[in-house]
Amino acid sequence: MADHDDTPQPVDPLTVGELITLQQAAEYCGLTKDTLHNYAKRGRIKAKKIGLYWVTTKAAVDEYISSRDIESIPKNLRKLT
Repeated sequence: MADHDDTPQPVDPLTVGELITLQQAAEYCGLTKDTLHNYAKRGRIKAKKIGLYWVTTKAAVDEYISSRDIESIPKNLRKLT
């Protein structure tokens, strides 16, 4: 009997693509930088702090956005267009 599990392990979105700043992520997804910063600190979006700056990836942003209905995010937390 084998002890290993052949179930594919989930991919960490922070390892997919290049790291981007929260400002770049905000421009990418239409939320504010402050909202993403708050989400990163609370663990709602996958991000990590390097020195003084929080970074994430587009894959991590996409994962968060796809887990939410964008309309359920209050308008004051989204960027004004």
